[in-house]
Amino acid sequence: MMLSSTAALWFLPFIAPISLWVAWSDMKWMKIHNKAVLTLIGIYLVVGLIALPLQTWAWGWANFGAVLGVGFVLTSVGLLGAGDAKFAAAMAPFIALGDLSLFLPLLGVVILVSFSAHRILRRTPVALRMLPDWESWHRREFPLGLALGPALLFYIALAAFLGNGTAI
Repeated sequence: MMLSSTAALWFLPFIAPISLWVAWSDMKWMKIHNKAVLTLIGIYLVVGLIALPLQTWAWGWANFGAVLGVGFVLTSVGLLGAGDAKFAAAMAPFIALGDLSLFLPLLGVVILVSFSAHRILRRTPVALRMLPDWESWHRREFPLGLALGPALLFYIALAAFLGNGTAI
């Protein structure tokens, strides 16, 4: 992995609660709150300066801008929700470009598993009784935050515990 285990260990305790919150809130309200997006950006801004070499940290902002631009276009044509686009942009600086060949398949698998699990659970009477007010049970759209948050968390955890120990 290109993301160093040291950097990933710095990020992991900060990213974990945000990633889980995004998954939960998108299922409950079909919304990724701006405070989650801004907090993730703030984590990169502050912790990234400690965890990453300055040049790598700076290039992360270019990744943020590129993904934000693509997300804006996808949102404009109705292919992606605005919260999903903003959260994906906030995730982008954390993903080393050299790890895209690992992250993109990981994201694909997490999307497939999350989608399948969500579709099965929303047809389960027990889940509907336990969580009757969850918006995602009643909407056609899939709460993509259920996949985006965990995909980022899995990637950072993999880098933390399997990373090569060198800086990106």
